[in-house]
Amino acid sequence: MPEAWRPAGGPRRLRLAPLLALLLLLAGCAGAPQPRVHTTALPPWEVAETPLGRWAAEQAEAHPGQSGLALLANGKDAFAVRGLLTARAERRLDIQTYLMGDGLTTRVLLARVLDAAERGVEVRLLIDDIGAVGQGQRLAALDSHPNLQVRVYHPLPVGRANLATRVLATIPVLPRHHRRMHNKLWIADNALAIAGGRNLGDEYYNASEPRNFADLDLLAVGAVVEPLSMSFDLYWNHGLAQPVGRYHRVEPDAWRALREELAARLAEESDSDYFQALRERHEERDRQRLVDALHWGRAEALWDPPGKPAWRGRPALDETMAGQLWARVAPEARLSLVSAYFVPTAEGSRVLQALAEAGVAVEVVTNSLEATDVPVVHGAYMPHRRALLESGVALFELRAEHADGEGATMGMPGTSASALHIKALAIDEETVFVGSANADPRSVWWNSELGVLAESEGLAREFRELVEEGASPELSYRVTLDDDRLGWETRQDDEMVRLAREPGGPWRHANAWLTRLLRLERWL
Repeated sequence: MPEAWRPAGGPRRLRLAPLLALLLLLAGCAGAPQPRVHTTALPPWEVAETPLGRWAAEQAEAHPGQSGLALLANGKDAFAVRGLLTARAERRLDIQTYLMGDGLTTRVLLARVLDAAERGVEVRLLIDDIGAVGQGQRLAALDSHPNLQVRVYHPLPVGRANLATRVLATIPVLPRHHRRMHNKLWIADNALAIAGGRNLGDEYYNASEPRNFADLDLLAVGAVVEPLSMSFDLYWNHGLAQPVGRYHRVEPDAWRALREELAARLAEESDSDYFQALRERHEERDRQRLVDALHWGRAEALWDPPGKPAWRGRPALDETMAGQLWARVAPEARLSLVSAYFVPTAEGSRVLQALAEAGVAVEVVTNSLEATDVPVVHGAYMPHRRALLESGVALFELRAEHADGEGATMGMPGTSASALHIKALAIDEETVFVGSANADPRSVWWNSELGVLAESEGLAREFRELVEEGASPELSYRVTLDDDRLGWETRQDDEMVRLAREPGGPWRHANAWLTRLLRLERWL
């Protein structure tokens, strides 16, 4: 018998003890074997039998082959529409997300999802495994309902208890497991779909303290919903999507206790100002229309291959969603890009410079250093500003504080930690893309992404108004270049001012500098 496994203790066994303890810590509570059954979207005849299907068909009747589209810029509206679609779904509810926080809005939506499952709606929830860290028991409780399935994407079987153990477990497999599923979708009865930048969490619906995000979704009916549903099916049935019950064990009826817990937590918060505002917005949308107006036009769903997060090495551009999008983007007069994280790289910067020098009006709206929630990403953008400005590209950086942010269409609440989370662009006068992808290497090469490319003058006009508002001196700094020195122009106390030093505290400047020192650009 090898010395390490003798019953009596010894030096070698003592050396193995810390390793065994670490493995036990990372493993957590294992689940039970579960069958993994392929499922697909509702067929058209079943969609047509649902109330949402009939409503969508009525809206689309005068627009054959087109899609009806509406921007959801206000966080409370985005929440209300998700709640209403959940309440009105009759057969199927498909939800795909990168993150799921534990806040008021998440508890409300999960309670309504459980209500939908109770009345017979089949629910499929697909969440990236990073978003499941520390929430395995809650997700497994949801999965215990007979009408509700939960799958985690690109999972690690160990280190699931919290972020610290997850980081430890990821280190040996970092080259593959830093790549994540970043897609966001909300589909009701395969009749209406929401795609865009919002995860599940209070900060995406203006309910968080201290941080909130200005974000953007696109509500769609008509022709584009079917391919969006197809994309969900491809991810749901891919081998990287695994039942959460394989990693976390709960009682067969754990969903009942979860429903009671959610009800109790929501009862405690029912008198809060935000809860009252949500209720009013929900009732207002319920009495009237889901959205104020639908813009009709051609729309195309774009997404990365579902296996992309597990690929080895950097893929070819034409194998990515970014490559598909770029092949369709050929601005002749104007390009407006809004991206929470803007890391153009040397190659992307040259492309934008060439467009500007050819006479295309190029404008970029991103976060300022003081506003971004990830200063290291801002550090990778900073070296490209001077060349972009010299070529004529206009750069706007969203401020952290705003005098009337709550009243703005972008829905900036005005707190000191407010930030941009939108991922969208407009080409010339009629083309708009809204999705989950930032303008950075992570979205192009490493993560999987999804979005909708639409041709509609009305939608483009509404998006342009959003961009103009976001770029205004009341909300943003305009980055300038005078005498070879950068400056930040904005409005303060009703006066235009120019700051010579980039806004943001020492800690943020240090993080941005560290990015350049370590040359992290290609990973961000």
